[in-house]
Amino acid sequence: MPNGLAYLMLMIWPMVCLVLFRTQKLERALIWSILGGYLFLPPLAEFNLPLVPAMDKTSIPNLSVLLILLFGVQHRVNPWPHARTAQLLVAGLILSAIPTVLTNGDPITFEVLRDADPIVFIVDQLPGQSVRDIGSVLIAQILSLVPFLLARQFLASESGLRELLTALMVGALVYSVPSLIEIRLSPQINVWVYGFFQHSFEQMMRAGGFRPIVFLPHGLWLALFVCTGLIAAAGLARVAEPERRLRAFAIVAYLAVLLVLCKSLASLAYGLALTPLVLFAPIRWQVRLALLFAVVAVVYPMLRNFQLVPLDAILAQAEAINPARAQSLEYRFNNEEQLLARAAEKPLFGWGGWGRSLIRDGETGQILSIPDGRWIIIFGTFGWLGYICEFGLLALPIVMLAVYMRRQGEGALSPLVAPLCLILGITMVDMLLNATLTPLTWLTAGALLGHAERLMPRGSVAPRHALGQAAMTPTRPREGKRTVL
Repeated sequence: MPNGLAYLMLMIWPMVCLVLFRTQKLERALIWSILGGYLFLPPLAEFNLPLVPAMDKTSIPNLSVLLILLFGVQHRVNPWPHARTAQLLVAGLILSAIPTVLTNGDPITFEVLRDADPIVFIVDQLPGQSVRDIGSVLIAQILSLVPFLLARQFLASESGLRELLTALMVGALVYSVPSLIEIRLSPQINVWVYGFFQHSFEQMMRAGGFRPIVFLPHGLWLALFVCTGLIAAAGLARVAEPERRLRAFAIVAYLAVLLVLCKSLASLAYGLALTPLVLFAPIRWQVRLALLFAVVAVVYPMLRNFQLVPLDAILAQAEAINPARAQSLEYRFNNEEQLLARAAEKPLFGWGGWGRSLIRDGETGQILSIPDGRWIIIFGTFGWLGYICEFGLLALPIVMLAVYMRRQGEGALSPLVAPLCLILGITMVDMLLNATLTPLTWLTAGALLGHAERLMPRGSVAPRHALGQAAMTPTRPREGKRTVL
């Protein structure tokens, strides 16, 4: 159970956010209010209030920055996207709560019927969802999108992108201190500070040692965060001034060593494969690779539903690399098969919350299958509507930037865009295996969408500066195709 300090930290975090907005520039305050909450607030601890979603380390920072920007600073908040596709996806993701709740009003009961006794004994029951639950789910959906919508407005400039990359790098460097302590002593910092361990301790033991977790939900989350910090550091090293380049490359090397010590095979593979690309490959290669990652993440459930994913071949390759990891991967695939069959019973709008989409024992209600990937969680909860809206919204900025680069050339994109696209792309791929959708993912996606909207004003494929020059020329514009994203 969380101790008193855990709940105290949750209560004072809005004041921490306010101090940040009073003392730092807006971009930095926005990023660190959300990033700091994600890194240092207690996991699992939450305030459960009636008719509203749980207030935890994700929702409290999101709500705090929204209220501060609306009422505490002199900045006009206009978070609604300009791109029409983004508008549809945002509206769909938020409003998907309505049909999901309305189609799940029936309770799920677990009952025992004895052969010698005609009486049915109800052992347990999952309640149905009612109209009054719509407000809570809507608020939860809106709060989850706050980092995305605010980043779209306030982090879209090149300075905002640089600020985001810098924060990811600095956050990884700061987190390296408690991470190294846990690697050496065992993952105990959350126990020392907040009085409890947030996951299975056995899963933090790997290769004769420990992998760190600190204040995050799992060691896999921490490894992925270190990987994003490494890619961010590589992106900043590439554009660093000559006199600072040696220090920048030293940071890249340090974070690479830390990533190895985190003992997460997937994150290590991302880091080893992408860091050289970020440092030396052309920007067009990086954006195209990020686009490939996004497409794979979006179409994966469709391929799984049509049995087009070569699971046996994937498991054979994993077995050749690491038999233990292959066994873990096979367990995930088996879980997905069962959960896909469950989700197929309500494919459009899903089963709703409260664990209704999980596989349970028909008599005892005991959970028999636990989802790991974010895709199967959102698919089981909100169906195809929720899945397409969420993953489509994450993929959209990469698609827009790739289209813009193809039409305007590689030189039209800032070099800061490519590492952020790769960070977003690998996170989407990792979400096929783990539920690693975090506020940082939404921040990255929102910043990239806002930047893409600045480059591609609605109804145009020309850069903004070119549009300005065209407006000053008193000639009739040439007719051409109009692209609306």
